[in-house]
Amino acid sequence: MNDMTSNINNIIEIKSLGKKFGDLEAVKNISFEVKEKEIFGFLGPNGAGKTTTINMLCTILKPSNGIANVNGYSIVTSQNEVRKSIGIIFQENCLDEKLTANENLILHCRFYHVPKKERENRIKEVLNIVELADKRHKIVETFSGGMKRRLEIARGLLHYPRILFLDEPTIGLDPQTRAHVWEYILKLKEKAGITIFLTTHYMDEAEICNRVAIIDYGKIIALDTPDELKSKVGGDIVEIVTVDNQAAKEEIEIKYNKEVTEDKKILTFKVSEGHKFLISFIKNFNTPIKSINLRRPTLNDVFLKLTGRQIRDEELSTNELIKNRMRKRRSISH
Repeated sequence: MNDMTSNINNIIEIKSLGKKFGDLEAVKNISFEVKEKEIFGFLGPNGAGKTTTINMLCTILKPSNGIANVNGYSIVTSQNEVRKSIGIIFQENCLDEKLTANENLILHCRFYHVPKKERENRIKEVLNIVELADKRHKIVETFSGGMKRRLEIARGLLHYPRILFLDEPTIGLDPQTRAHVWEYILKLKEKAGITIFLTTHYMDEAEICNRVAIIDYGKIIALDTPDELKSKVGGDIVEIVTVDNQAAKEEIEIKYNKEVTEDKKILTFKVSEGHKFLISFIKNFNTPIKSINLRRPTLNDVFLKLTGRQIRDEELSTNELIKNRMRKRRSISH
């Protein structure tokens, strides 16, 4: 049963959800809802708490505090019902690569108690969605990385989940393969009408979402549509490299009254009506310019404005942080 008042349009409801691993607080009392049939994105750097949150919602981890309902069921008291309602695509490949695609899918049908008489039709259906029907009886270890990802998506759909959780679904794939995987994800979204809960640190993937929650250090710091989030940055972004960045920064701040930031020798500031501004700026700017770029705000700019830093791929994941802490404790005990 639900532990909170439900809204019929919300398929996931979370209130003050938290998770601690010893002295590490990975998720800090977060609250939000996911609407039925939307693509909901969790955007943040590695180690922000994205995977920990998904693991709680999928009943893999027990929360330290708070309440969460998935498809109307408590993640603590109705775990079996939650599991029946969801499909999961993990960060890491968890296919049995010594088996064929067909054997992997049959195993999944058995795990989720898909009736025998329905298995054949469902396997054909999901393989057609991800365009792997001709690879059905091939050994999985012969597949490319993109094909394995597509097979995992097919497997996640076999039991007709209400919600599909995608935890960094394209991590480690090249850009072209990432684009193809997303074609299949969006295709199944239209075909099956399911809700998709996505975690990512890729900006272009977050742009696809209906709404995005930005999470950092275990806290949700913003939640809205991608366009609304970007509108809060204000204006267009000008990026310049000059022969003397210190002089250029002072000139921009004094002459144009703009706040300037510098990262990797690139000066950045915001303006309204960027194309009009740029013509006058180039004509009247005294410090010699080596390069100049004008662009619209991105979700990375939103993250930068909210946190003062950019999303970095090289940050340690929560799992890595936990492992490092455990290693330190072992070394101390020895």
